[in-house]
Amino acid sequence: MLGRFSIRWRLAIISSALTFVILCAFAIVVGQFTTGKVRSSFDSETANSASELSDRLRIPSLPSSPTTYRISPDINVYAASTDAAIRLFDANRRPVQNTRGAPDFGPPTREGTREINGYLVATRQTNAPIGINTSNPNSVRIPIWLEYARPLAEVKSTVRGVRWFLAIGVFLGTLLAFLAALALAKRSLRPITDLTAAARDIARTGDPDRQVPQPRAEDEVAELAATLNEMLGALESSRSETEAALDRQRAFVADASHELRTPLTSVLANLELLADELDGDERDAAESALRSSRRMRRLVADLLLLARSDAGQERQPGPVDVGAVAIDAVGEAGALSAEHRLEIDAEPGLVVDGARDELHRLVLNLVENAINHTPPGTRIAVSVRGGEPCRVVVTVEDDGPGVPPEMRERIFERFVRADGDRGGSTGLGLAIVKAVAVAHGGDVVLEDAGPGARFVVDLPRVDAADPDAPGGDDAGDAATDEAPGVARRTALARTIAARRPTRRR
Repeated sequence: MLGRFSIRWRLAIISSALTFVILCAFAIVVGQFTTGKVRSSFDSETANSASELSDRLRIPSLPSSPTTYRISPDINVYAASTDAAIRLFDANRRPVQNTRGAPDFGPPTREGTREINGYLVATRQTNAPIGINTSNPNSVRIPIWLEYARPLAEVKSTVRGVRWFLAIGVFLGTLLAFLAALALAKRSLRPITDLTAAARDIARTGDPDRQVPQPRAEDEVAELAATLNEMLGALESSRSETEAALDRQRAFVADASHELRTPLTSVLANLELLADELDGDERDAAESALRSSRRMRRLVADLLLLARSDAGQERQPGPVDVGAVAIDAVGEAGALSAEHRLEIDAEPGLVVDGARDELHRLVLNLVENAINHTPPGTRIAVSVRGGEPCRVVVTVEDDGPGVPPEMRERIFERFVRADGDRGGSTGLGLAIVKAVAVAHGGDVVLEDAGPGARFVVDLPRVDAADPDAPGGDDAGDAATDEAPGVARRTALARTIAARRPTRRR
């Protein structure tokens, strides 16, 4: 249960609990001793008062009858100071005299002290002398029994007061111990709190060059701070080495991809000429090599795009009509697969500030990803719509099996491929989509679409008619010139999509 509380509260609770146990034990011992002393003192006072009174009893004159006595001193006056009840009996244990309101304790039987009806009764037997001269040993004496009683409510009230005092003392002592332990724990844990705040700030800023505060005391907290600073130093060194290695890797990939483009272009041109000149099996072999070379060129282009994105190289932005780019990309993808039903619905005049080739690659990769991961005959719909405020939303969805739940968190990572991939992809397509979307100030997300998958790209829109927008005048002209063509090509794409299921390769 204590595990749900912080260390400060746990220390305070444990400390106060130990204090409570110690104070309870102390209160029990002190309470027993104190109440015992109070009761013993009460018993002693009662017995001494009874003995003192029995020694002072005398009969001033000879009684006129056996049951009529005039006894001195006045027992009412004597009992008033201690609120006692006094009863006197003759030798035959017949009542002779008693204080006002004295209870009936019954006739005395023997000397001693006992409790009767809420009173402590001390019984004494004495021989009271007759006459004024009580020092004469030869004076006549009359046997008298004495019952001296004091109410036990007095001592019980005192005992209750002592117990309440001890209980309140235990409670206040425990409360003070809890508050003191809480303050002490807070003060003692302040260096750790400072370390935690510094570590949280370092985690938020991602700056391992900073160090946690070093306490001046040479204790465990100081050792922890020194260890954390050493760890941060090691992490910074490791991060610097990793970044240097990644920079070298990105530079190598970019340089290698750039250098490979020229020979690949030459190889493709020669293979295309060779395929046109050959026949039969030799032509098939040349076409196979041509397809592999084209795939290699595509891979090199993907690696070069990712390398530039990682390096943060600036693009040469310009106004791009996303609807026109989407129509071109769907047309290119449709030439690669006649077994899928492609549909395109692009709203004209939606312009973004970006690179046309990269946006073309973004849409093409999303469509090819749907083609590669869905069975033949699956419907794949692409739409380009205006979003609010000032956004362009590109949606690519299909009616296929969808993305497995275990891959949703990693779907945009590099070289991640699903088991149902029928296109032999490299696993870079969706990573490129993510990189292009982020580079253009947007993002891409995977949404649930029933049995299929829906990829939604959100890009910032620019007003092509705004002269302050990048390339504002040209963009306006492009949007104006291209809008009719986009509408025409949209209708054409819908017509082709409606007829496509009847085609087979």
